Amino acid sequence: MKATHNPPTAVAVTPADLLRMAALYLRRHGWHQGTYYAKNTDTLTPPACAVGAIGMAAAGRPLLHPVMLTQADEGTYHRAIAALVDYLDDYAPVFHVDEDGYLLDEHTSPYSWNDDPARTAEQVITALLAAADEWDRLHTQGGENR
Repeated sequence: MKATHNPPTAVAVTPADLLRMAALYLRRHGWHQGTYYAKNTDTLTPPACAVGAIGMAAAGRPLLHPVMLTQADEGTYHRAIAALVDYLDDYAPVFHVDEDGYLLDEHTSPYSWNDDPARTAEQVITALLAAADEWDRLHTQGGENR
């Protein structure tokens, strides 16, 4: 390599990466229910819900709408949420059934799951990490993306 050669420094962020960063964010800054972010004007890093933490991981700031991201980052953000939903569907399903017994939602909502009054921060962090591991198991081979 020549001294003037600049190797590429950009590394593709995977949905699993965002899920792990979201779990770390919640450990460091706190977990929240009811809205994406706690209403706290004193900090740039407010407590967040599961999806809000994924947004913080993707944007580096409170993400109020995915269009605030680049197209590539928005895609990874949506795939990270989908990975969490897939994990919840398999391991912690929450189904909404109408009064006639018909299933209203075929997938677990990460919002209602996060906002369940019995939910704990540790459960959310554990689910984010487990969803990341599951995404890696399904999408990587020997450390490389499939």
